[in-house]
Amino acid sequence: MSFKTLDDLAELTGKRALLRVDINVPMKDGRVTDATRIERVAPTIAELSDRGAKVILLAHFGRPKGKTVSEMSLKPVASAVEEVLDHRVHFATLDQADDAIAKMANGDVLLLENTRFEPGEEKNDPDLATRYAGLGDLYVNDAFSAAHRAHASTEGLAHQLPAYAGRTMQTELEALQKGLGEPERPVVAIVGGAKVSTKIDLLMNLVKKVDAVVVGGGMANTFLAADGIDVQASLCEHDLADTAREIEAEAEKAGCALVLPVDAVVASEFKAGAPSETVSVDAVPAGQMILDAGPQSVEKIKEWIERANTLIWNGPLGAFEIEPFDTATVAAARYAAERTEVGELVSVAGGGDTVAALNHAGVADEFTYVSTAGGAFLKWMEGKTLPGVKALDADD
Repeated sequence: MSFKTLDDLAELTGKRALLRVDINVPMKDGRVTDATRIERVAPTIAELSDRGAKVILLAHFGRPKGKTVSEMSLKPVASAVEEVLDHRVHFATLDQADDAIAKMANGDVLLLENTRFEPGEEKNDPDLATRYAGLGDLYVNDAFSAAHRAHASTEGLAHQLPAYAGRTMQTELEALQKGLGEPERPVVAIVGGAKVSTKIDLLMNLVKKVDAVVVGGGMANTFLAADGIDVQASLCEHDLADTAREIEAEAEKAGCALVLPVDAVVASEFKAGAPSETVSVDAVPAGQMILDAGPQSVEKIKEWIERANTLIWNGPLGAFEIEPFDTATVAAARYAAERTEVGELVSVAGGGDTVAALNHAGVADEFTYVSTAGGAFLKWMEGKTLPGVKALDADD
């Protein structure tokens, strides 16, 4: 797809720029406890402001389901945005928006109340989109993490005003294009996590598009069991054996290697300091559970990373939250980071557990791109259309 960015905006002075952001940040006692999402969109806000636009922020917070819920007001978030920007941020409800915008000077920033307080927001009500559109001259979407939802402020509004991608959205889309859109082959995907059931569509899409899929975490146990291996007390969705075999068949048909662990770190309980040992996957002792991929499996994964020009990663290879079951994830992540740093690999990763795992390994900043988008990143990996992205398509 092609999309317009802020580089396509010649003159912004005095223009009312409606900017959709994701500042759905964690709060405690009325204060923001993690400003990462605000920091991600700050460059776009600052650029629009510095170029003389009147910047009107649209954002959601929590799930108020179309009702005004005081604990989900964005008002306390305004001060956090102000702090990150080092710039005054005004606040208004949608009812107050016309008056508040009329008072704005060029470069001012205004945060509007939680879009999800409006009953029509999640229904993508065209009347609400029209109401929003009446407040601005142009629309900028910088909320990739909300792009998988067709809401009034993420999709409907984009059809009613000239629409552009903000810097965060632009960076995300360009990185994803490198990952699966027009990647440099060979492409290897690492897919981990607890359950196959949450990633069936993802796996079905990937085996048709990449050269190899490395399956790790608890979901690998389901594939091992489907292949007739007794995984003993390991986390395993035995009822999905047929699905696992179907994915294996699709991979074979597409010429995609499906890489499973050959050895594993096992223990009788999942807790720090629990006695553990490394065994072949077909020799898991009775009552034991697989909690990480073993050293032979790690070497096998490294070999695939070595062959790859592009790596896509979603999900850990083991129960990384507790040592020593973080070994495989950390080793693979650090090896991918090394190859990325010397320019031999384009590495794109995303998903909540994945971000946590890469941070745990100390390499999140060394990957080509790490998406914090969660649901939107998964939908993209599944090959699904993201309404908020499609609405920006200049060729559509």
